[in-house]
Amino acid sequence: MKKEKKEKEKKEKKEKVKKEKKKKQPKPKKGQEAEQAEQAEAKKKPRARPKAEGQEGVEEEKKGFLNLSWAMLHILAMGFMLCDHMWATLFPASDWLTCVGRMAYPIFAFLLVEGYFHTSSLPLYLLRVFAGAVFAEVPFNLMYGGSFIYPFHQNVLWTFLIALLLITFLEEFKKRFGAAPALAFSPIPIFLGYFLGYALMTDYYGVGILTVMVFYFLRGRKWYHFAGQLVLLYILNVEMLGSYYYTFPFLGNIFEWYQQGFALFALVPIWLYQGRQGLHGKVFRWFCYAFYPVHMLILFIIRGQMLG
Repeated sequence: MKKEKKEKEKKEKKEKVKKEKKKKQPKPKKGQEAEQAEQAEAKKKPRARPKAEGQEGVEEEKKGFLNLSWAMLHILAMGFMLCDHMWATLFPASDWLTCVGRMAYPIFAFLLVEGYFHTSSLPLYLLRVFAGAVFAEVPFNLMYGGSFIYPFHQNVLWTFLIALLLITFLEEFKKRFGAAPALAFSPIPIFLGYFLGYALMTDYYGVGILTVMVFYFLRGRKWYHFAGQLVLLYILNVEMLGSYYYTFPFLGNIFEWYQQGFALFALVPIWLYQGRQGLHGKVFRWFCYAFYPVHMLILFIIRGQMLG
C-alpha cells in the first residue's frame, strides 16, 4: 500500500511540474502562429529550379509555343544533330541537312551549362558525361573513320567534359576568392581549355569550349545577354570556323553566307527557353543518354548496307 501511495505522489508531482512549465512558456501570438504555419508548408513544397539573371517573375509552369522547355530543346538538338550526321554518312549531296545540323551544337552547349546549375549532384553529372564519352567513342569512330580506333577526331562529349570541368573550377574559384578575381583570372583556364580542345582533337576543337563559355558567362535573359551571345557566336562560327560559304543574289547584289553561320539560328529556340523543365522521367532521360551513341551506330550500319 505504501509503495502505491508513493508512486501516486510521484506522478502527481510530475504533472504539477509539467503544468508549471507550460504556464511559464509564452503563448505564440496570432502572427507567429501564421508564420509557423507558412514555414511548415514551405518545407513540404519542392524546391524550385534556380533561375538565371533576368528570369525573375517568369512562371516556370507557364506553357506555350513561345516557352520551350528543357526537354523540347533537347529533342530539337537531337533532331538537328541527326540531320547533320545523315549528311555526313548517307546524303553528302544534301547540303541543307548540314545547314540545319549547324544549330545542334549551340543548343547542346547551352543545355550543358543549364545542367550544371540545375543538377542535384555535380559528381554524378560529371560521371554521366564521362561515361557517355567513353561509350560513344567506338560508334563515333565507326561513323567517322570506319574503324574501331580513329585517333584523329574525338566525339563531342569529350569537348563537353573539358568545358564542364572548366566551369566547375571557375565556380570553385569564385566561391573562394570572389566574383571579380574569378573573372580576372578566368582567361588563363579558358585558354588552357581552348588548347586542350585542339590538342585532344575533340569535336569542334577549342571553339567548342569557347561556345560553352559564352553561355556560362552570358547566362541570363537580359537584352545584353542576348546581344553578347549573338555577337560572340558570330565571331566563333563565322570569323573563326567559317570556311565554306554560299552566295545568293538580293536586290541586285551578291551576298555571302557561311555554312557554319547557320549555327546562329540556334539562338531563337534558346531564347524561347524560360526555365521550364518539361519531360524528365527516367525513360526520357535514358532515351537522351542512349540517342547519341545508338544513332551513330545505326547510321554506320545503314551506310554499310548501302555501299554493299
